[in-house]
Amino acid sequence: MNPSDTQLILLALAAVGVLVGLITRAKVNAFIALLLASLLVGAGASMSGHQIAEAPGKWVAYTLPGVVKSFGDGLGATLGGIAAVVGLGTMLGRLLAESGGAEVLARQFACFFGPKYIQWCIMALALAVGLTTWFAVGLVLLLPILLTLTHETKQPFLRLTLPLLACLSVMHGVMPPHPGPVVAAGALKTSLGLVLFWGMIIGLPTAAIAGPVWAKFAVTWVEATPPAIPNRSLTLAAGRRLPGFRLTLFSILLPVLLMLIATAAELFPPPQPAIRSAFNFIGNPTIALTIAVLFASWSLGTGCGFRRAEVLKFTEQSIAAVGMTVLVIGGGGGFARVLRDSGVADAIGRLGQSAHLSPLLYGWLVSAFIRVATGSATVAITTASSLLIPVIALHPEMDENHKALIIVAIGCGSLFLSHLNDSGFWMVKDSLGLSVGQTLRTWTVCETIVGIAGMLFSWAAYSVL
Repeated sequence: MNPSDTQLILLALAAVGVLVGLITRAKVNAFIALLLASLLVGAGASMSGHQIAEAPGKWVAYTLPGVVKSFGDGLGATLGGIAAVVGLGTMLGRLLAESGGAEVLARQFACFFGPKYIQWCIMALALAVGLTTWFAVGLVLLLPILLTLTHETKQPFLRLTLPLLACLSVMHGVMPPHPGPVVAAGALKTSLGLVLFWGMIIGLPTAAIAGPVWAKFAVTWVEATPPAIPNRSLTLAAGRRLPGFRLTLFSILLPVLLMLIATAAELFPPPQPAIRSAFNFIGNPTIALTIAVLFASWSLGTGCGFRRAEVLKFTEQSIAAVGMTVLVIGGGGGFARVLRDSGVADAIGRLGQSAHLSPLLYGWLVSAFIRVATGSATVAITTASSLLIPVIALHPEMDENHKALIIVAIGCGSLFLSHLNDSGFWMVKDSLGLSVGQTLRTWTVCETIVGIAGMLFSWAAYSVL
């Protein structure tokens, strides 16, 4: 830890403060605020003489044009990985809502679980969908069902929303085959099966505390109104019909099943490489969702009496509705890239390393710091795991169970304190119709609980072993 690291960390904190102030106080458009905050960090790093690798072994000064390039690269990389997923998932969600399929599922689930246990119904759905799908995919797939269950059961909106968000978030942060845990397992050379096992053992109670338990307090603290949705069963036009329960459930779970096939091919490789390649292809999130949207265009579209032109209109309208959200998500990725290129992530890593803590706590702190600074869970867990490699080398007695628990703790740290530089923050805000303040007091607190509770459970298991 040197004076330059301290300066970079203070600069990042100032940028986050400016970002929050621009959006909440000055009411500046979120994308513009993210760009301005990125320029602030980049200008500070440039004035301090920071250098960036232009090519292997070649370092150049980090200039303002370089900052703009970093922002554009981060925006493109983020949207390249998520734009198609968000768009296709939104199409599928719109078809589910317009066909009345969300009402069909909600009524069946409400009858089976009853209003008293509807939270656990939401958690079960989120666990099943979130096991293999990205957070963004799970949210857009389950949003119509969430809204319909809220209206059907007359439960407070946040009482059902927070369990859904907590489960999807935990699955994304600690469970393979999500990219962060997979990369961390490779870096620390431990079994994916053990990471999966401990991720479930630690993740379930963590999600229960951050979801249903926190929701009991949140509904008395924050009053949120769910977006209105029409009751399709009461407004069916001539020739229209509601989809069946089984067909609707299959339509919504089809992308999950396709991704599970790809996961199984990774864990239990088939003897023929061509078969494995085919499974990986159809299990790619973009391809899986494309197949699901095409199937749903029949099962929830023309099969329910809609004309093809109407199905096309639904998909086009769904994309128009999320345009600003996608742009802000890209802006969050640009801000994260500027923070990384300006050296903030490395400075935070050195800060944690200088504290001489236990590997698990050190990994969690580094991951949490990088998460708060950059807003990216994947960047946090991958960076923290790479910084832990020399630390793990000092403990040759450490077995694979301990390494798996460290990865779970790092994953929980990568979810800590989601705020305005996190693309997930804006997805939650816009999808659920919340204000920035409501999102900070609900989603941000939920993620903070996930980070702390997950670390404590991991630390307890690590100490006992």
